[in-house]
Amino acid sequence: MPTGAELRDKFLKFFSGHDHLILPSASLVLKDDPSLLLVVAGMVPFKPYFLGKAQPPHPRVTTSQKCLRTQDLEAVGRTARHHTFFEMLGNFSFGDYFKKEAIAWAWEYLTREMGLSPKDLWITVYRDDQEAADIWHDSIGVPRERIVPLGKETNFWEAGPVGPCGPCSEILIDLGPERGCGSPDCGVDCECDRYLELWNLVFMEFNRDEEGNFTELPRQNIDTGMGLERIASVVQGVPNNFETDLLFPLIKEVSAIAGISYRADPKSDVALKVIADHARAVAFLIGDGVLPSNEGRGYVLRRILRRAVRYGRLVGITGAFFSRITGRVISLYGDHYRELAERSDYIQKIVALEEERFVGTLEQGLQILEEYLEKFEKTGEKSLPGGVAFRLYDTFGFPLELTQEILAERGLSVDMDGFRSSMEKQRQKARAAWLETAPINSFGVCTAYRCSKTDFQGYASLSTSSQIQALLSKGEEKGEASEGEDVEIVLERTSFYPEGGGQVGDRGIISGPAGEIAVSDTKRTPDDVIVHYGRVIRGIIRKDDLVLAQVDEKLRLATARNHTATHLLHKALREVLGDHVQQMGSLVAPDRLRFDFSHFAPLSPEEIERVEELVNEKILDNLIVNTFEARRDDPRVRDAIALFGEKYGDVVRVVEIGNFSKELCGGTHVRRTSELALFKITSEGGIGTGVRRIEALTGEALLHFWRKQDKTVRDISEFLKVDPDNITGKIEQLVHQLHEKDKELEQLRARIMLREADGLLDKVVEVDGVKLLAAQVPASDMESLRSLGDILKERLGSGVAILGSLFDNKVGLVSFVTGDLVKSRGLHAGKLIKEVARIVDGGGGGRPEMAQAGGKNTARLNEALSKGREILLRQLQH
Repeated sequence: MPTGAELRDKFLKFFSGHDHLILPSASLVLKDDPSLLLVVAGMVPFKPYFLGKAQPPHPRVTTSQKCLRTQDLEAVGRTARHHTFFEMLGNFSFGDYFKKEAIAWAWEYLTREMGLSPKDLWITVYRDDQEAADIWHDSIGVPRERIVPLGKETNFWEAGPVGPCGPCSEILIDLGPERGCGSPDCGVDCECDRYLELWNLVFMEFNRDEEGNFTELPRQNIDTGMGLERIASVVQGVPNNFETDLLFPLIKEVSAIAGISYRADPKSDVALKVIADHARAVAFLIGDGVLPSNEGRGYVLRRILRRAVRYGRLVGITGAFFSRITGRVISLYGDHYRELAERSDYIQKIVALEEERFVGTLEQGLQILEEYLEKFEKTGEKSLPGGVAFRLYDTFGFPLELTQEILAERGLSVDMDGFRSSMEKQRQKARAAWLETAPINSFGVCTAYRCSKTDFQGYASLSTSSQIQALLSKGEEKGEASEGEDVEIVLERTSFYPEGGGQVGDRGIISGPAGEIAVSDTKRTPDDVIVHYGRVIRGIIRKDDLVLAQVDEKLRLATARNHTATHLLHKALREVLGDHVQQMGSLVAPDRLRFDFSHFAPLSPEEIERVEELVNEKILDNLIVNTFEARRDDPRVRDAIALFGEKYGDVVRVVEIGNFSKELCGGTHVRRTSELALFKITSEGGIGTGVRRIEALTGEALLHFWRKQDKTVRDISEFLKVDPDNITGKIEQLVHQLHEKDKELEQLRARIMLREADGLLDKVVEVDGVKLLAAQVPASDMESLRSLGDILKERLGSGVAILGSLFDNKVGLVSFVTGDLVKSRGLHAGKLIKEVARIVDGGGGGRPEMAQAGGKNTARLNEALSKGREILLRQLQH
């Protein structure tokens, strides 16, 4: 019986034997296709070839492509064949062969290579595609009664809302009436499990545009797709995809952790399948650079991962477990998909971090849900308020779909109008907060005033002469603006760099015939119009004036230093930490730089030092910073780093720093690395799951930083009256002296506590044969209160102590019960302190022999201690 890996290899070799080029799977994330969030089918990476926009490496190609879909998420684990992640085996023709060859090879592969019986195979065709039906009957010999014409919903394939498409023909296998629904109408279009679709042959003839219009492609193409999991289930003779060797080892791993058996309970079987499926999706998504977040691909990852963790709880797994399952995924698939093996530690650490983060809030969120579910049982309500669902989403990180799923299991729903209303209120708050600090938004300028695309000349020159295309104040068009007015200016051409790629917008001066504007920021609209934000500082500025726009040279150079530094830093991080490091965001300003990157752990002092040394080494090497524009398919662009999630056009700008760094970038840079002077990391920390942030300085800003540091050192040395070189030794000496004083203080406190304990023993009373000490005592914190309790417990021999103290404007309480009374009288310190704490508007608990609590009502401490006798008596008589 062939393994899944052998089936994958056999498929690729079969088509290689028919002159197909074997290509590796593309990433799940296609950087050059903004129309799709993730790769959903084997043909997606080849859209440019199908559209005739790019030349394929060979007219015939075959792949095993990683794919991920979430539209059938609820069906995962409940059917035999639905998945989030799956592998699509495919063969493709770019203007080479067409229907006849595609059909013949598919039939040959299934019947001869896989050994499937022709009598068990059924064919569907698009109802208007008589040509395909005739090929199946006349050339292949399939009986007409087993060639079924179907409509557009099933037999016309589209990769997305726009793009290549065409009629298709499906090959299905009849798994027998025992797998069917029993209906007399059961056939290939039935939703039951009897007829399993194995292979879809798409005859790519058309392109669909954004308006839904279909036009013929420049050439006819073939796109086929066969799920590896499906063909494996048939060949390996198992009833569903989950019992193939592609997934069943994961189910066994989860079963072992949960301590349950597969097929013991249908409900737990669903959970086991969901976790196994989701582990594959999570491992491959992270392996392709996706990190958990609250939007886009990151949200898909977070939702799948958290859904799996919750299903783990449903089968009794209480501790962290999911990174272990993703580790098993890597061991299963790492030989073929090397990116998994190479990023193994990284993937598992990201999973562990996200799982830990979610588990920390899962119980709180579930508790809130349970409270509402109990209320529903009493009131008969059927819908969770939208505000509650939003709180779970916003505060506890519950994806809305997870809340809906939990409620649906009990026949309940979420008030979606209320959820959307809460979401909109939050957006309005965020928008209002942004408007308080953001410049006036003039992004509608180009449309409203018909501005043409701005000619940016800032790479070559810092000053440009141009005519004012549009003049606005507070978002409204004006003919002129006077001194003191805030304005937005659009020029025909400019040297001002607009904010983008993490780099802040340029500042400077725009001078006209009768006035001047101080530009404080520069931004770009979606239509490539550059808007200058500023204030008239002299005279009058008029629309259509011929002006001179001059960038602040000092600020531009400082910004350029920091932008070049981010490229050096990015490369240095990859060399020191590994190729898993990807830029996740940045800020490039004149006074500092901020760089966010993917990494699973804090950098050690040694790693920070190595990164700094490497960057400074390249600065001192005085490397040439070369920039050039080229088409994406230019060989010079091939090894350049493209930023994750960034959209690029056909022509890109490349920034090359010696032989050290090469990135796609539209920002401004220095000419040689020596212009940075030096580089210093000032901070490093985490900002999210698997994302770290470094802040750093270069040039003049670094000089100011060092001057400030030097002054601090000199001030400390003067205060300590030592040489700067001896500061560390002096501080160590002072710290040692403080430790000695702390020891003396602790010894003094212990002696005082012993005296206090001796005095407190006079307040012991007897309650139903049990000694009780309930008293207010002086204590500075809970630790000293517990220490005094320990002493009293030892002095009592056998008894109960309830102690209270006031500190930090609140009540501290501890209770102790000696071991003999826990065993003989069933007393419990936690239950005792819990009732006492209620009187002071507090709460707490603990073990049978020791417990602690806190409270807010300091005025009722004595009352609470007095009632300790009643509470103890009640517990003794219970």
